[in-house]
Amino acid sequence: MKDTTPQPKRVLVTGVSKRQDNFDYTMIELGELAKANNLNVVGEVRQNVDQANHATYFGKGKVQEIKEQAIADDVDIILINDELSPSQIRNLEKELGISILDRTQLILEIFANRAQTKEAQLQVAIAEAKYQLPRLHPSDNKLDQQNGGGGGTNRGTGETQLELDRRLIDKRITKLKGELAKIDQQQATQRQQRDKNPVPVVALVGYTNAGKSTTMNRILQRLSPDTPEKQVFEKNMLFATLDTSVREITLPNQQKFLLSDTVGFVSKLPHHLVQAFKATLAEAAGADLLIHVVDYSDPNYLNMMQTTQETLESLGIKDIPMIEAYNKADLKPDTRYPEIDGTQLVFSARDEVSIDALIDLIDKQLFGQYPIIDFLIPYTEGQAVTYLSDHVNILEQSYEEDGTHIKAQINPDLLGPVQKYMMTTD
Repeated sequence: MKDTTPQPKRVLVTGVSKRQDNFDYTMIELGELAKANNLNVVGEVRQNVDQANHATYFGKGKVQEIKEQAIADDVDIILINDELSPSQIRNLEKELGISILDRTQLILEIFANRAQTKEAQLQVAIAEAKYQLPRLHPSDNKLDQQNGGGGGTNRGTGETQLELDRRLIDKRITKLKGELAKIDQQQATQRQQRDKNPVPVVALVGYTNAGKSTTMNRILQRLSPDTPEKQVFEKNMLFATLDTSVREITLPNQQKFLLSDTVGFVSKLPHHLVQAFKATLAEAAGADLLIHVVDYSDPNYLNMMQTTQETLESLGIKDIPMIEAYNKADLKPDTRYPEIDGTQLVFSARDEVSIDALIDLIDKQLFGQYPIIDFLIPYTEGQAVTYLSDHVNILEQSYEEDGTHIKAQINPDLLGPVQKYMMTTD
């Protein structure tokens, strides 16, 4: 029986260096983004110049070279490592006779294909509409532009249609923003409710495919092995998931925190997407601790770290304590792990000893500064003992003549119900 499965479209990866230090890295990444969108990369063309051509992005000779290679390789799409202007796209398509897909369009397509929740779908739709708005052109309309008589001009049906299209997109953006604002308000209310409960928040941040979801799942497996339903989606793919997941974690010492897995970053992440996902990243903005997960096995990991840091700062996320977690050490030859140096951890998310080291580091960063307090609780006040057992790290417990003596490390915000049982020193 003949296989009728549609074959992936063949793409040629292209770019202008503009003397960027990380150009090689972004070109490799562009190929990986193409694969993530089920595109078949069949070749690559580069041009090393100081700046792109204003009209066609590439110089005239390079356009001809791209055309010849595209014909030889039977290419369906020319993929370009930048966001192009509307005129550059039109001019290149006219010169080459092949569809053009710029980096921003590709990332938008990936996000649109991966968005699962209503929130993510709205965020992507807003970014797509903002990208389309300046790219509307009268030549895209079926109605031709007409000139008026009598020495003057009128706007004609073509231009009128263009204005109508712009108004429709503006209205769509406004409508989408309104729907998203309702969801954002609901989530903000949920965060406010969580803020009233003094449980710290830890946010996993980092480059896409660095292993954030894997790290989250392995922490859950170590600490909540009987709750597999808490697992989040993970796959060895750029932007495998766009949705923020939040799980409550209880440490063996009964300390609790919320762990969130946020959307990953990538170089040249479209501005509209960054802004659209700002609410999603509010989990990171309100965190007590960030875990910056890094793919330590990737030779470009320093560039990835810089991209993550710049994206966080662009969203106003700064001055939050951070653990730098260098993941995938098992894929990096001659690397010892787990290794801890202050707040830096070299580890593998697939190694139990590494995950235990990360859990210990989180514990120290979140709860290490909590005071150690002695309590003496009368035997008639069993509910106070239960409260401490459920909420704090009990270091010692003994039974004295006048009650239960408990030495515990405790969040001062949790003292209320047991403050009267604190032992005083003379």
